[in-house]
Amino acid sequence: QVQLVESGGGLVQPGGSLRLSCAASGTIFSIDAMGWYRQAPGKERELVAVISRLGTTNYADSVKGRFTISRDNAKNTVSLQMNSLNPEDTAVYYCKAVGVRSRDSWPDGRDYWGKGTLVTVSS
Repeated sequence: QVQLVESGGGLVQPGGSLRLSCAASGTIFSIDAMGWYRQAPGKERELVAVISRLGTTNYADSVKGRFTISRDNAKNTVSLQMNSLNPEDTAVYYCKAVGVRSRDSWPDGRDYWGKGTLVTVSS
C-alpha cells in the first residue's frame, strides 16, 4: 500500500522560511511526477509546484522566485523550500504523487495524496 507522509509545516513569521518534505512509502517502482498543492480556508485546492521524474518544474505564478521544489527519485521524496513567506501563503499543503507504479498497481500508475500539513504565516 502506497502512502505519502508530509512533514515540516508550522508557524512562521512573514518573511520567514519553511521547508516541507514528503516521503512516499511502499513497494514503488517509479513515480511520474510529484507536486505540492495547497488549500486555504474557504478556497479551492490549487497547484503550488510540480516536478517531473526528469526534473522539469512548474510553479504557480504566486510562488515563482520564492519557492523551490526538488525530488530524490531514489528515495521517492519531494521537498518544497519556501522563502519570503507572506500571510497569503497560509494554507494546508498537500503532497501528490502522480503515476505511481507500485507492486499493488503494476503495470498501471495511480495517483496518491498525502493528508496535508498546515503552514501558518503570521506575526
